[in-house]
Amino acid sequence: MITRIVIVGAGPAGVRAAQAVVQAGLRPVVVDEGARDGGQIYRRQPVGFTRPAAKLYGSEAAKAEALHHDFDALRPQIDYRPNTLAWNVTAGELHTVQDSNAQTLPFDALIVCAGATDRLMPVPGWQRAGCYSLGAAQIALKAQACAIGRRVIFLGSGPLLYLVASQYLQAGARVEAVLDTAPATKPWPALRGLLARPMLAWRGLTMQRSLRRAGIPLLQGVTPLGIDGSDESGVQAVRVRDARGVEQRFEGDAVGLGWHLRAESQLADLAGCAFDFEPISRQWLPRIDEHGRSSVPRVYLAGDGVRILGADGAEAAGRLAALAAMADVGHAEGAERLAVEGTALRQRLATLDRFRVGLALAFPWPHAQAAALPDEAVVCRCENVSAGELRRCVNELGSRELNRAKAFSRVGMGRCQGRFCGLAGAEIVAACAGVPIEVIGRLRTQAPVKPLLMNTGEAAP
Repeated sequence: MITRIVIVGAGPAGVRAAQAVVQAGLRPVVVDEGARDGGQIYRRQPVGFTRPAAKLYGSEAAKAEALHHDFDALRPQIDYRPNTLAWNVTAGELHTVQDSNAQTLPFDALIVCAGATDRLMPVPGWQRAGCYSLGAAQIALKAQACAIGRRVIFLGSGPLLYLVASQYLQAGARVEAVLDTAPATKPWPALRGLLARPMLAWRGLTMQRSLRRAGIPLLQGVTPLGIDGSDESGVQAVRVRDARGVEQRFEGDAVGLGWHLRAESQLADLAGCAFDFEPISRQWLPRIDEHGRSSVPRVYLAGDGVRILGADGAEAAGRLAALAAMADVGHAEGAERLAVEGTALRQRLATLDRFRVGLALAFPWPHAQAAALPDEAVVCRCENVSAGELRRCVNELGSRELNRAKAFSRVGMGRCQGRFCGLAGAEIVAACAGVPIEVIGRLRTQAPVKPLLMNTGEAAP
């Protein structure tokens, strides 16, 4: 009997999961929404683009090239399906669509390596043309060889803020300012966590120093006040209050926004996996055991879609989940490899998790910023839902649960399905209701996880 292993995602976690399955003598199906492997962090250039890896990936160029090389070697031994959206999970089946062609893939084990997207905090004016997420700014640079604007301002917090700003600087783009909401002085628990990976922490400091040496204003501990501009011309400037309480204004025509990352956990939700609230990151995350097993038999979760451990963590988690999946379906070689490699992989992930906690403490999610948003500030850009409308749902309609607020206001019902607004919307509802953030719950996932094209062909006679 053929063992059917399906892997969602061809980023670092998905590639290493596929590699482990192939090494054990099986042929997995690899479903990837992207046109090429690499995921977001190691996104490959379109065919014909020739920018050097050092420019695209910086200090991670060697790792990116190694991942790309290994995936190229796997191609003949896997059923690779690029440009394919995994849009739903039902019992023992993954539902996909590619070029309007739907297909149902039965599985004995499903390994979801869905990655992460930007975690965004609304800023008054962020609905204007010229506002992008950090991830979108990075995609423009890697996949389209262009910047998001002529004069770019980066606002947010976390390692990705400095990485994307540095990549823009390396590419020759004009960076007007880097504005970090996290304070410059880090608490001791944060430093202790960051010391789990001292070289990576040092690399982050090096990026900051390079930005300053290039004459780019780098402010830490800022409070965003607004993104100035108009509906006709888009972004014109960003206003912040600096750590001393002084208002500053930086002119530009584009803004890259991002506060670290949020797990892409929609498929895990549709599969029925249990979730737990994680106080440090203030996110609901899928529950897994030490090997990546979810609460649902035959469903495994790995990479940033379940814990934000970065590319190195994703590679280790992807391999570990694949070995566990093969062991659970009774594949002898997979079980043997898990017994041999499992301890080292788990120890690696434990070290990376200490670093993750350090990052979360060093670059905290500014939840008080959401509570302080003016009523007129747009929270959900897809449906044009304001902070005041969410507060009205609480005060006048009794919405003390996030999905009830969604039903009344349509927050999270748009094209992004709450990816951009969900976490901030939850903070607003919780603050207005005067309850802890975990009490109001999380937005429930509905299939499809992303919009699908409808069949517009003529009806049969």
